[in-house]
Amino acid sequence: MKLVIAPDSFKESLSAEQVASAIAGGWRSVYPQADIHLCPMADGGEGTVDAVLAATGGERRELSVRGPLGQPVQAHWGWLENGQAVIEMAAASGLHWVEPAQRDACITTSYGTGELILAALDAGARRIILGIGGSATNDGGAGVLEALGARLLDGQGQPLAAGGAALASLQRIELDGLDPRLAQVEVLVAADVDNPLCGPRGASHVFGPQKGASVAQVEQLDRALGHYADVVAAALGEDVRDVPGVGAAGGLGFAARAVLGARFRPGIELVAELSGLAQAVQGADLVITGEGRLDGQSLHGKTPVGVARIAQAAGVPVIALAGSLGEGYQRLYEAGIDAAFSLAPGPVTLEQAMRDAHVQLQSRAADIARLWRLAARRR
Repeated sequence: MKLVIAPDSFKESLSAEQVASAIAGGWRSVYPQADIHLCPMADGGEGTVDAVLAATGGERRELSVRGPLGQPVQAHWGWLENGQAVIEMAAASGLHWVEPAQRDACITTSYGTGELILAALDAGARRIILGIGGSATNDGGAGVLEALGARLLDGQGQPLAAGGAALASLQRIELDGLDPRLAQVEVLVAADVDNPLCGPRGASHVFGPQKGASVAQVEQLDRALGHYADVVAAALGEDVRDVPGVGAAGGLGFAARAVLGARFRPGIELVAELSGLAQAVQGADLVITGEGRLDGQSLHGKTPVGVARIAQAAGVPVIALAGSLGEGYQRLYEAGIDAAFSLAPGPVTLEQAMRDAHVQLQSRAADIARLWRLAARRR
C-alpha cells in the first residue's frame, strides 16, 4: 500500500518531521513493506521553515538578530536553490522568546524579522515566503520596516521607541530609505487568519491578550495601530487596514501588504505547494495528518484541513491524529477528514502527553494499521 504522512508539528513537543517519523514507525510495525511518503507540513507559524526544508532539501541558515524585547536571539531561515527564501516570523520575533512574566505587547518589536529579510536579500532572494504565525509583537510590523530602512518619527523628528504603544506618537513615516532590492522581490505572506488591523477582530483585541496585553492596553494598542494606519495611508495614498489578514502577527501583515506589496496565501497551501503534497497523494491509499489539538477552530486555515482538501481532490481518505480532540472536532468530517483519533491512552497531564507524544503516535498509528489490515482482509 501507499501511505502519505503529512502532519503539522505538535507544538512544544515534536516537530512535524518527528511526528511524521513516529507515525511511519508505527505503521511499518504492521506493514513493513508499505510505500510511505513523509511530507511534514506547517501553516506559516513555528515549524514552517523546517517543514519546507525537510521536503525540499534546502539549506537552513542561522543568524543572530534582535529579539522581541531587543535581546539577541539565534534565529534561522531557509534557502532554496531556486532563489526562494523561507522565513518564519516566530524564529526571530516569536512568543517563545519571551518568558510569560515578561510578556508586554506594548513594547515588543518585530525588528529581528526584518533582519532575516535583509539576510535573504543579501543571499540574492527573488522570492521571499514569510510565515507570520506565533508572534510576540503588536507593532504593526513597524520594527520590520525600520530594519529594512524606513524611518518612523515623532513630532520632534526623533525615531520612535520600539513597540506598538509608541505608534501613538508617530507623526511621519519616511520610506525613501527602504532597501531598493525589495522592489525586485516577490513577497508572499503565509498566514492562517483573516483579521483586519483594527477593531473588535483586529490584531490587538484578538491576539493582544495572549501577548501580555491587559484590557486597557488592548484599547491603547488598537488606537495606536489605527493612528499608524492613518499615517501610512497618508504617505502611500492607500488604506489597507481592512484587508483580510493584515491583522496577522500583531499587524505585520499590514506592513507587508501596505509597504512591501505582499500577496497573501493560506500558509498550508504554500507549504503544500513547496512540498509537492498534491503530487505525493496521487495513487495513495491513505493520508494521515494531524497536529497537537483538533477542534472546531481547526477549520480556519489549520494544517489538517488543508491536507484533507488536497487528499479529497485526489479521492484519498484521510485520518487525523491529535494530542487532544476539542469541542467541535466532529465538524472536521465535513471538511474531508474521515476519522480523527486522540493520542491520550487515558487521563494524563499536559506534561505527560507532551513527553510521551512520540510513543503514543507510534502506538496509535499501529492500531490504525491493524484496523486497516483487518478491513483489507474482509474486502
